[in-house]
Amino acid sequence: MNDLTLRQWLLADAPTSRRHARLSSLYKGWLTLRTNSMAMVGLTILVLLVFTAVFAPVLAPHDPFSQDLASRLQPIGTGGHLLGTDSLGRDILSRLIYGARITLYIVALVALIAPVAGLLVGTVAGYAGGWTDVVLMRITDIFLAFPRLVLALAFVAALGAGIENAVLAISLTAWPPYARMSRAETLTIRSTDYINAIRLQGAGPLRIITRHIWPLCISSLIVRVTLDMAGIILAAAGLGFLGLGAQPPSPEWGAMISEGRRFILDHWWVATVPGLAIFTVSLAFNLLGDGLRDALDPKDDGQ
Repeated sequence: MNDLTLRQWLLADAPTSRRHARLSSLYKGWLTLRTNSMAMVGLTILVLLVFTAVFAPVLAPHDPFSQDLASRLQPIGTGGHLLGTDSLGRDILSRLIYGARITLYIVALVALIAPVAGLLVGTVAGYAGGWTDVVLMRITDIFLAFPRLVLALAFVAALGAGIENAVLAISLTAWPPYARMSRAETLTIRSTDYINAIRLQGAGPLRIITRHIWPLCISSLIVRVTLDMAGIILAAAGLGFLGLGAQPPSPEWGAMISEGRRFILDHWWVATVPGLAIFTVSLAFNLLGDGLRDALDPKDDGQ
């Protein structure tokens, strides 16, 4: 089928199958997202970040771990170093490029762990109700009572420094909001005629939750995850800044800022460049999250 026919098929008012309906919904969401210029800016930045991380060995002009004390603290654009060098003579641009891999690694793992755990806890609590809901929500409240970074510091102190432990600590502090959101969605969905009809057909709780409630929570979950990525990046950078995240000589952006703070007055670029990288990526996730909220949240239609 040609492009025009495919477009007409995706925009059909009456889908002919479940797959058709799903693809049509995704395409209409993409059309809405595409009209949001700021969201497309954020998406472009994140695509460039992924491209940079994947092709880091090709894009990096120097070895990010190679030290040259004779070239230490060179200014931007000096001696073949586009963004200057750090206190050990390492090329900052190369370390920034390889640091994108660590940032994406942390973001991907947390995005796989925290939302799934929160979705599981929230839907079970909302659907089961009773003492199950009370116990799970009180546990959630305990985690929400502590500031995220403080709680992450406590977990890392107990688990030990390292990027894997930092990811686990951030995930343990990031799941409660997803649980709260999933529970609220489930409480609304479970009393609908749609769910009552499925229950009358003999579907069990497990099938209802996994096949009919989870899919309806996904769009809100995606929006929340995207908007939370900035906080996750800042938490990871904070742990790296304190020496509890990725360990030297890993080119983690927070650790690079920590190293450069000693020279902030005379050699500002050492700390400023990775700080700008964190700011740019965090802003990109926020811009994309706002666009996804407009495209995926049906509650905003017509407003």
